[in-house]
Amino acid sequence: MSAGRLVRTTAFRLAAVYGALFAVAVVALFGFLYWRTLTLIDAETDAAIASEIAGLAEQYRQRGLVGLVRVVGERAAAQSGSALNGSNVYLLTRADFTPLAGNLKRWPAEARRTPAGIVFDLRGEEESGVGMARARIFVLDGNFRLLVGRDLRQREKLRALVAEALGWGLAATVALGLLAGTLVGRKLLKRVEAINRTGQRIVQGELKQRVALSGAGDEFDRLAENLNAMLDQIERLMTGMREVTDNIAHDLRGPLTRMKARLELVLLGHADPTQFRAAIEGAIAETDRLLATFNALLSIAEAESGAVHQTMQAVELGPLAADVAELYAPALEEKGLTLATDIKPCPPVSGVRQLLFQAIANLLENAMKYTPQGGRVSIAVGAEGAGAALAVADDGPGVPADMRGRVLERYVRLDQARSTPGSGLGLSLVAAVAKLHGATLELGDNNPGLKVTLGFPPAPPKAEAEAASTVAAS
Repeated sequence: MSAGRLVRTTAFRLAAVYGALFAVAVVALFGFLYWRTLTLIDAETDAAIASEIAGLAEQYRQRGLVGLVRVVGERAAAQSGSALNGSNVYLLTRADFTPLAGNLKRWPAEARRTPAGIVFDLRGEEESGVGMARARIFVLDGNFRLLVGRDLRQREKLRALVAEALGWGLAATVALGLLAGTLVGRKLLKRVEAINRTGQRIVQGELKQRVALSGAGDEFDRLAENLNAMLDQIERLMTGMREVTDNIAHDLRGPLTRMKARLELVLLGHADPTQFRAAIEGAIAETDRLLATFNALLSIAEAESGAVHQTMQAVELGPLAADVAELYAPALEEKGLTLATDIKPCPPVSGVRQLLFQAIANLLENAMKYTPQGGRVSIAVGAEGAGAALAVADDGPGVPADMRGRVLERYVRLDQARSTPGSGLGLSLVAAVAKLHGATLELGDNNPGLKVTLGFPPAPPKAEAEAASTVAAS
């Protein structure tokens, strides 16, 4: 991986930002420690100077100038072992600044004043004397001058030590931040590259490829799982589209061929008006079957797209099933079938009334198509748990258990159904409507015959209230 690509990764940039924030925190922490340490040292220095001044003032009151000279000389001598290295400094001079006693060689004329006293350079006081001292000055009787202070070079060493530690700390923080950014960036980019490679192979036509999981259960694994689920769904849709295209070509070729042949025979012969009329009526019938097939496909596409979710409302399943039964009762009676209804109160369901109506109608048509004369078709609606259930049963040949999943696919028709008119889309539409409404679809044995059961979840409370108000208004 090139350095340029690594720097452009989001992971590296985030690591850099966090490293910068951590560096700022380190600077703030060291700055606070530095300030507090120097404050404590300055307070200790001021306290030491104040203590020395108090002691010398007492000696001056008791023993006068001569005694003060002796005491300053003794204290300066006592500091000689560690003079000018974190110790006290003294200097007592005449009015012309001639030294009388102390451990300073000269009066610090270059001293600058501060709120705490004066600060002056110790350079020249000893061979290695480089540093600063802080002191206070007192003018005694006779213009004698007394300077009492403390060497600040220990303070300067500590300041340099803290500054050095801050520098090393910042350097370590930046180095660790860059290292972490590099490692994290490489790892994340490796995972992203794996996803990109899989996507490229899929684009090139390898539709079976899937994103590999690391097993860590992290967000990348969850992303891979969602992508794989999406790819599985896309593959299923493409496979279904391919099958639909093949089935459409197969099932529509027959009606179109028959329509073309009838019209050509009429044109080639010496047909009378009756034959012309029969040919036109046959072509119209074939066209109606083609339109029914295309309408069924459009309804399935509408249900599978989920675009009608916004138009869902509370629907009373019982009255809707009763309306469908009433509509198909004459056709069932004409075929010599008995229609039995068992409509019981049940909670409203959230759905699209038109699609639910079409699904129930398809179930009744399917039952009517395969039930022999004298048979019985039943439709039942009732509560099931917190939701509602609808069942349509017949006395026909039924569907073998191993084929009940297949008959829900488009254009799938059992061998015994090949001789009956139809497109093989009826149960496909029912399955699509059930999926859209979150309902369960179960194909069972009616002993004999087929029993199809739809189980619907209850409608949301708001939808139930709307349904109740609609029923009350009607």
